Amino acid sequence: MAKADPKKADSTKADTLKARLPRGFVDRRADEIAAQHRMLETIRQSFELYGFEALETPFVEYTESLGKFLPDLDRPNEGVFSFQDDDESWLSLRYDLTAPLARHVAEHFDAIPKPYRSFRAGYVFRNEKPGPGRFRQFMQCDADIVGAGSVAADAEICMLMADTLEKLGLSGQYVIKVNNRKVLDGVMEAIGLSGEDKAGQRLTVLRAIDKLDRLGVEGVRQLLGEGRKDESGDFAKGAGLAPNAIERILAYVSFQAAPDAEGDRMAFWEQFFGSWSEVVGSSETGREGIAELHAIMRLCAAAGYGHDRIRADPSVVRGLEYYTGPVYEAELTFPVTNEDGQTVRFGSVAGGGRYDGLVGRFRAEPVPATGFSIGVSRLFSALQLTGSPLLEGTAKPGPVVVLVLDRDNIADYQRLVARLREAGIRAELYLGGSGMKAQMKYADRRGSPCAIIQGSNEREAGEVQVKDLIEGAKAAGAIASNAEWKAARPAQFSVKEDEMVERVREVLARHF
Repeated sequence: MAKADPKKADSTKADTLKARLPRGFVDRRADEIAAQHRMLETIRQSFELYGFEALETPFVEYTESLGKFLPDLDRPNEGVFSFQDDDESWLSLRYDLTAPLARHVAEHFDAIPKPYRSFRAGYVFRNEKPGPGRFRQFMQCDADIVGAGSVAADAEICMLMADTLEKLGLSGQYVIKVNNRKVLDGVMEAIGLSGEDKAGQRLTVLRAIDKLDRLGVEGVRQLLGEGRKDESGDFAKGAGLAPNAIERILAYVSFQAAPDAEGDRMAFWEQFFGSWSEVVGSSETGREGIAELHAIMRLCAAAGYGHDRIRADPSVVRGLEYYTGPVYEAELTFPVTNEDGQTVRFGSVAGGGRYDGLVGRFRAEPVPATGFSIGVSRLFSALQLTGSPLLEGTAKPGPVVVLVLDRDNIADYQRLVARLREAGIRAELYLGGSGMKAQMKYADRRGSPCAIIQGSNEREAGEVQVKDLIEGAKAAGAIASNAEWKAARPAQFSVKEDEMVERVREVLARHF
């Protein structure tokens, strides 16, 4: 008997590819996809109630269309996944859903009604270092109003965020926090960070403040100063501000207050925003931002949205520089327990703001715009950990499996499958090469409510066996021996082929 060649075996093993998922990406299976679909459907209904219409943009855009605030055209893979087309133009996977919207509006400006209310849902891609809860591909769901310069549009966005979270079953467990980048610009002016030459430093400051919830005051203080080393040992260079400038910014973003439930809310807000005026000093931009923020609060209050749902908060800045006015975040306010038994605070699950300059990059005249984005995966995880009934839905049965006991007559089994499908019943023909016992195990793993069995005797009699797998599993627990099992054949019955569809429907109706 010839011996196997060990070198040949090693070569074959070496040529086998290792199955592995790229870092920062995830696979999702049927149950999670169905549950997320139910969540997205609820969001869609909320958006449409406000008059928003659906829009879909492609995954790929010209890199230059994504904006100077996202990739660096001299380093086209910085932050985004990019490649060159056959004409040597740089293309990138979309970084978010806002830049593609800006391009779409500018390209079809004369054909769309303005103000233009649209919503989009889809995957976006970040060429960044992955980590816990930080992915390179994730889904966003956006709603935007383009062509409305009034802060009434910003108030509408805040109310839409609140109502959407209400419909997702999060009543009393969230708050929409609102700020205005003009106020922050006023603070920047007050500490000497105005002018084009300070743009990079201002962006570093904004991104540092945006991490307040995650890093705390001390972590932000380091990022406003010389810099900070994270848990992995990586060092992030800071904004390099002087100590007095750092303390002024921290005093502003840390200021929190709430109106007395029994008191005059409007009087409170007059006093609240009056204190902000002291921070921005004589900055006209800062005072304009305070007035806009005050107007948003008045509009929300008039529509019945109290401080418990929508409130002004100076800690909200949003990290992207393209925001030009009001900015907002939806924060979950409750702790949840993860799989390791740890208490986790989710924080922000959605956010956005006004970006009046983004569409204008493609046109001679400025085009006002405002909107927000939901982090779908993050919100979905929060709903999972809270045991949201929205994600449970109605149990969906697996397909009815038609077993194949005689492969020479496979056309007869295919005919049975076709009858079930014509009746609108999910069904599949077993396509493997195993025997009956393995086929039954396969049907169980598929979550099948029942299996169709037809041997030669049943075929000659024009009958099939319908095995109710759910009822059979229940009965199996009460049967002690194999002989008893064979004698009882629980939940299995014979029917004429013409009655098969009706009897299968009865099984489905009983369990679902």
